[in-house]
Amino acid sequence: MPNDTAILLIHSPDQPGLVHDVTGFIFAHGGNIVDLQQHIDPEENAFFMRVAWTLEKFTLDTEEIASRFAIIARRHQMRWKLRFASNRHRLALLVSKESHCLYDLLSRHESGELPVDIPLIISNHDLLRSASERFGIPFHHFPVTKDNKAEVEQQQLALLREHRIDTVVLARYMQIISAGFVEAYPDNIINIHHSFLPAFVGAKPYHQAYERGVKIIGATSHYVTADLDQGPIIHQDITRVTHEDSVRDLVRIGKDLEKNVLAGALWSHVTNKVLVYRNKTIVFA
Repeated sequence: MPNDTAILLIHSPDQPGLVHDVTGFIFAHGGNIVDLQQHIDPEENAFFMRVAWTLEKFTLDTEEIASRFAIIARRHQMRWKLRFASNRHRLALLVSKESHCLYDLLSRHESGELPVDIPLIISNHDLLRSASERFGIPFHHFPVTKDNKAEVEQQQLALLREHRIDTVVLARYMQIISAGFVEAYPDNIINIHHSFLPAFVGAKPYHQAYERGVKIIGATSHYVTADLDQGPIIHQDITRVTHEDSVRDLVRIGKDLEKNVLAGALWSHVTNKVLVYRNKTIVFA
């Protein structure tokens, strides 16, 4: 999508005239719509919409758009977010010991496939410093114990603010973050969990899957909430396994799922295609 593009994500009670008023606002100011998707949930009487338009001939300055659109939003009881394609997301990657998700995201970023800025990597272990250095990204090591965890989180949050981070990615960061940390980044902390949620929450999901003799394993990427592994799901995938697969096999097979699911969820997030509604998401194509 061109950099001179504005994007609106909207949800509201369903009612006549919503699409007309939104597209009419864009047309009235000279915008050219390049993408429009909508969804209606009849059980919730809820309307969801993503609309993107070019700003090349748009008659409002970017600073004016929000205040002018707010008039329409109030009329229809809309919850909405305005984004601009030119504003690249600034990511912090949080990791522990596992490297597969980190390397995958850094490779996608280096190749230009992931259009974001990554100013820093944070870890509670020092094992992945070499990976960070290989890609030229500053690495920050914060050893975490049960006694210093609250203090460390405050240090991490200060670092994130310093670097103007807007999205935190838990790329197999094996620490439970606090409610206070979550509140600092609502709907902007993305986790990869190595099971097909809601099955096998918490620690060692591959071991749990093996003990149950499952025939499929999966991975789930979701926004983080204060409730462990219960946040709104962005992306999931599965693959088949058999009785011949050991726990080690499940881990090996699952790592490919984890990488692709996290990358897919992150792509939807940074291209402004995810709309959170209650504890679910609408993910536009």
